[in-house]
Amino acid sequence: MSGVRVGLGTTMIEPGFTGGRLDGIGVYTQALLRHLPDADCEVAPFSWPAGNTPPSVGRAMPQSFGHATVTDLLTPGAHRIHMPLDVFHVTDYRVARMDCPVVATLHDALPIKHPEWCNPRLRGMKNWLQRKAAQKADHVIAVSHYAIEELVDCFGVDERRISVVPNGVDEEWLAPPAAGEVAATLEACGLRPGYFLFVGTLQPRKNVERLLEAYLALPRAVRDERQLVIVGNAGARSEELLRRIAAAVQNGAGVLWLNRLTDSDQLRHVYAGAGVFVFPSLYEGFGIPVVEAFASGVPVVASNLTSLPEVSAGAALEVDPLDLGAIGEAMLSLVREPALRARCITAGRARAAQLTWNATARRTAAVYRSLI
Repeated sequence: MSGVRVGLGTTMIEPGFTGGRLDGIGVYTQALLRHLPDADCEVAPFSWPAGNTPPSVGRAMPQSFGHATVTDLLTPGAHRIHMPLDVFHVTDYRVARMDCPVVATLHDALPIKHPEWCNPRLRGMKNWLQRKAAQKADHVIAVSHYAIEELVDCFGVDERRISVVPNGVDEEWLAPPAAGEVAATLEACGLRPGYFLFVGTLQPRKNVERLLEAYLALPRAVRDERQLVIVGNAGARSEELLRRIAAAVQNGAGVLWLNRLTDSDQLRHVYAGAGVFVFPSLYEGFGIPVVEAFASGVPVVASNLTSLPEVSAGAALEVDPLDLGAIGEAMLSLVREPALRARCITAGRARAAQLTWNATARRTAAVYRSLI
């Protein structure tokens, strides 16, 4: 079967909702919107409330199948919304009762597993939305094998209704960006090539506090040569971290926080200018920044917890994210050992080539076709 008509939940990429700053779910949603047409899918965006999602890239898209409203999320099962679609894909947990098959991507079970890391105002709503999505979906996509057990335990999803479709990276990231453009971005941001880099929302599970401590414990000569660059928006419960970052910046410790980097080309340039990427997260359903670093030819230090060993597949230096000494030692190893550095770069590029958004779109389209 070809030409699958797909409705795609796009709330998480609506500028009015996100302020132009995408989180992991937003990056995932935007990637599907761009790449599903190349997998022979006719994609229509839907958001709650109605928004102005741009047409997908590379193929004409129906101008409108209408927009559902937030009240439709409460539609009783006996009154299903008519959708002129073959399948509807919920990427952000907001799902109404529909008269076509529904696929829901459940990225993780964080609000249930670790409520202490979440915004208390939003935790209850997220739990409710995720449970409803799990109940109403005909099929569930997990972004890693690690996530399956959590989806079964926390949401009661029948494992037979779960398919694993990994996240990815745009294939253009596999080719180095123009050196002049990279240099211009680095100069504009006050960066010196070869820095340690972290990318992600600043929230407790990302473990940036320990990364900052590990960096400040490095030999002064290393810190004088290599900055610590933190890219990401302030998330829930990040107040203490922000104070520590501000203190390090004020003390001239070589720490920079880029919290207004919304241009995807600039982000790619910042990756390209890095010497080592460090991602000591305590919990990830997948971990897209690790793959972005791999594609950019940057050696990676990554946590050995949750989904990250599965995503890295041996291409990163894996460390206990609770061990400051181990984090710092791995950072130094990738600075001081050229052979190790070269091996990690080569392995990372190979791993990134396996995890592209085109591959994600093709595997996602196969899930659609299995339902219709």
